Amino acid sequence: MNKLLQLPNLLAVLAGFALSCGVSEPVETGTTDGPPSFSGIYPHLAYYNNENECGTGAVVPWAGDLWVITYGPHLPNGSSDKLYQITPDLEQIVRDESLGGTPANRMIHKESDQLFIGPYAISAAGEVRSIPYTEMSGRHTGNARHLTDPANKIYYGTMEEGFYEVDVHTLAVNMLYEDGNTKHDKGEDTSENQPTALLDGAHGKGLYSGQGVLVYSNNGESGQLAQKQFDIPAGSLSEWDGDNWKLVRRNQFVEVTGPGGIYGNENPETDPIWTTGWDHKSVLLGVRDGGSWSFFRLPKASHSYDGAHGWNTEWPRIRDIGTPQDPDYLMTMHGMFWDFPGDFRSDQTAGIRPRSAYLKVIGDFTRWEDRLVFGCDDSAKAEFLNKRKAKGKIQGAGQSNSNLWFTSMEQPDHLGPNTAEGAVWLNESVAANTASEPFLFAGWPDRTAWIHNAGSEAVTFTFEADRDGNGQWSELSRVEVAPGASVPSAFAADTPGEWIRVKTDRSTQATVHFFYGDADTRETEPDAIFSGITPVRSTRTVGGLLHELGDNRRTLGVAATHFEGGAASPKGYYELDGNMNLQRRDDAEMETFIRENYTIPKGVISIEASSVLVVDDKGRRWRLPLGNAAYKDLTDAGALRIAREVATERDLFSCSGTFYELPAENADGFAKIRPVSSHNFRVHDYASYRGMLILTGVDPAKAADNPHIVASEDGQAAVWAGVIDDLWKLGKPVGEGGPWKDSAVKYGEVSDPYLIGFYDEKTLTLEHDQAEAVSFTIEAEPVGHGPWMTVETLSVPAGEKLEYQFPEGFQARWIRFKTDKDCTATTWLVYR
Repeated sequence: MNKLLQLPNLLAVLAGFALSCGVSEPVETGTTDGPPSFSGIYPHLAYYNNENECGTGAVVPWAGDLWVITYGPHLPNGSSDKLYQITPDLEQIVRDESLGGTPANRMIHKESDQLFIGPYAISAAGEVRSIPYTEMSGRHTGNARHLTDPANKIYYGTMEEGFYEVDVHTLAVNMLYEDGNTKHDKGEDTSENQPTALLDGAHGKGLYSGQGVLVYSNNGESGQLAQKQFDIPAGSLSEWDGDNWKLVRRNQFVEVTGPGGIYGNENPETDPIWTTGWDHKSVLLGVRDGGSWSFFRLPKASHSYDGAHGWNTEWPRIRDIGTPQDPDYLMTMHGMFWDFPGDFRSDQTAGIRPRSAYLKVIGDFTRWEDRLVFGCDDSAKAEFLNKRKAKGKIQGAGQSNSNLWFTSMEQPDHLGPNTAEGAVWLNESVAANTASEPFLFAGWPDRTAWIHNAGSEAVTFTFEADRDGNGQWSELSRVEVAPGASVPSAFAADTPGEWIRVKTDRSTQATVHFFYGDADTRETEPDAIFSGITPVRSTRTVGGLLHELGDNRRTLGVAATHFEGGAASPKGYYELDGNMNLQRRDDAEMETFIRENYTIPKGVISIEASSVLVVDDKGRRWRLPLGNAAYKDLTDAGALRIAREVATERDLFSCSGTFYELPAENADGFAKIRPVSSHNFRVHDYASYRGMLILTGVDPAKAADNPHIVASEDGQAAVWAGVIDDLWKLGKPVGEGGPWKDSAVKYGEVSDPYLIGFYDEKTLTLEHDQAEAVSFTIEAEPVGHGPWMTVETLSVPAGEKLEYQFPEGFQARWIRFKTDKDCTATTWLVYR
């Protein structure tokens, strides 16, 4: 099945790759010899199904080509999903053997020289055999080497705890444990805590074997509470010795692998097994060696992956992206790319480092022809639980689809800032002289521990560091905290240590939360790829409402709208196809459908003189910084899209000139919002299409100068095309405002929370109208769902303004204020 690629096509493809992998260059092949690409996305490679989601389950180079499987959301017996074969010249072949389903498993079996991916076995010559779901039902989530006969059998695991062994030669299936869907179909109660439920949790993920056991991870919980509350007990990590199952830990876990990766560990008796997971506090990392488990904690870059049901987490991975001579492990977890040391063991833990933050939802990734290929989950028809009033009544995509994302090997170092945070204790009972789990300490210059003692007595918190990652701990510092008090404790950039932990001298109720930051080296000016998008102060722009069409039309509908002054004029209906041709269509019915169902809602946020007020679906009040004053009238008029899902189960929130990542409400929503970038553009609408991010509000005349802009021949419609992670290049987040501006304030009442996290230079100005000094107490909340902690109390003399510069490296998520007397007050923050 190896393909001989003709030289002209090879040169075209390589040219496209080179362009697609730069950090800031325009990314488009622009040739007739090769397929067009936009920021590493080849539109013609998009895959569709007829289900409520179309995620990428696995991406594996094999037999000279790249093999890809997709999945629908809950289809244990097959679906319209396909097995795809991608040739080196980027031809997409849909295999006739396709059975669909919800597969995310992949393993190369060395002895038989086969790739097992989904329900398929693929030989070294590219021949495909399928295992029918009638013989092996379930949502296939992992493969593992067999414990006793690895040369001739492999394990399959399903999301609902079905386990099988398969003969690699004949593909004969032996069921070890029945899949939960089959039990359910037979009328059995398969909910957790029932006798027929094999393991804790309800959403299986990873599978791997070694050290005499089969390890299985589960990252979710069933029931209505799990669909609403993110911090309840959920998921599990379990192991099986061939006879009995054992619960290792009751938390949400996803990846299970080892240094052998897709092949299985080379020395299964002695090689470590790694697992990643999380809880409401932080990321979890586990390692099994010497027959026992050790656990560590890492900070989260994003909270969009939270949710007790486990649906928001699409298969985080640890993959070897190096060469056989030089292994190189890349880890994805909670929106961060991480360097992961291939020799990680319980007594050798040095080397985990953050690389950069990302916005894409990644299901699997691999190295192919010296490029990284990420299989993504881009556009789900259902949107599942991700509904909120900020989006209005907007419908999801007409048909689920996703794509591959090609980047350079260096791209994981050049996306978003690696600011991240997490806790070892979060408002919980702590026993005296009992150390917390180790928390990653190396990798950031700015590191602050937020400490809160909710007990009735003073407590000394002792911080210790594992300097070299060898398990040897030494004291770093001690902090005494009065009862009911809080203290932020910063560590110098040169403070050594791979890991940090904390213990108290007496039992108490405590929070210790770490907030890590790095210098945001981005400029405030946008990258050249955004040239041609209309400036916000322009009174004229070419906009359009966007809708991904269904019924296998596989095009993007654009209801073109021209804005001039305060008037909006419909300009007809256009469609963007897979070759990125934007053409006018005579389809009044579809145009009407889009204008009625994709209307931008009004009044879902309030741009006030002080700040942007958001009242979320739970009635909680949040305030965000202001951008250019022109955004207020445009927002009030419904001329700017506010919120829309552009990656499965998380939203892009656009407000007053800043794009934010916004988790689903069941992942705590606005409490965990994160600014991505700020700008001065008049973006009318945005949507996902074939793995790209599409924006409207552009100048069609700029298409000749910017390959990211696609315009219709008549010049009446235009879109900008890239990827969601291009937004990091718009410019670092900036803004100004505060919870109070000439506001009537009552003594002791606290202001609304105001976002302060993830911004760079921060300055505060305080003033009031009283004839005597007023004290302002500043409180910070670093978590999003944790306790408020006092930062400082400042006395502002009568008739004066007090300017306060936050310490360098200061990071929290939210800030609020209160005063010691009634007054009219202003709390004005400027982020530069």
